[in-house]
Amino acid sequence: MPLILFNKPFQVLCQFSPQPERETLADYVKVPNVYPAGRLDADSEGLLLLTDDGKLQHEIAHPERKEAKVYLVQVEGVPDAAALARLQAPLDLGDFTTKPCQAVRIAEPGWLWPRHPPIRSRADAPTAWLAITLQEGKNRQVRRMTAAIGHPTLRLVRSAIGGISLASHPLMPGEWMEVAPRDLKPR
Repeated sequence: MPLILFNKPFQVLCQFSPQPERETLADYVKVPNVYPAGRLDADSEGLLLLTDDGKLQHEIAHPERKEAKVYLVQVEGVPDAAALARLQAPLDLGDFTTKPCQAVRIAEPGWLWPRHPPIRSRADAPTAWLAITLQEGKNRQVRRMTAAIGHPTLRLVRSAIGGISLASHPLMPGEWMEVAPRDLKPR
C-alpha cells in the first residue's frame, strides 16, 4: 500500500491516461495501480498524493476528513488588510461559499524553484506572495478566491498536505518519494 508524495510540475495533467502533446503523471511516476488522492490543475504546481489503497484515497479526499493544505500563491498587486480579511472569511464565489481559511502575506520563498515558463512580469505591476491554508479544496478554489478579492493568482504552489510539506520532504518538480500514511497527521 504505497503512499507516494509527488511534486507536480507546472502544466503536467493530474491523470495517468496519455494526452497528445501534454505531460501526465505517467511521464513521472512509474508505479503501477496508483491514483491521485486529490487533484491539482495543470497551471498549479506542488505536492500531490498518490496511492493504490482506495480506502486511504477516500480518507484523504473525503470532505469531512480533508487534510489542511497550504498553498503559496503569488498574486497580482499587494493585498491590504481588508482584502486579506475578505479572503479569510467565508467568501461567496457564486456556486459555493468558501469555509473560513488562513491567509497571510509572506516574503517570496527563497527555496522555491523557478517556474518554466516564468510568470509574466510587468515592471509597473507589483506582486505579493500569500500563504493560504484551506480545509477544503474545490475546483480552482484558490484562484477564484484571489480573483474575487481583486488580486488574480499568477503562480500557485501547494507546499503542504497535513503533516507533509516540501520543508519536511524536499522534492524538486517531477520528483517523488514513498511516505508513510501516518506522516499525514500533523505533529
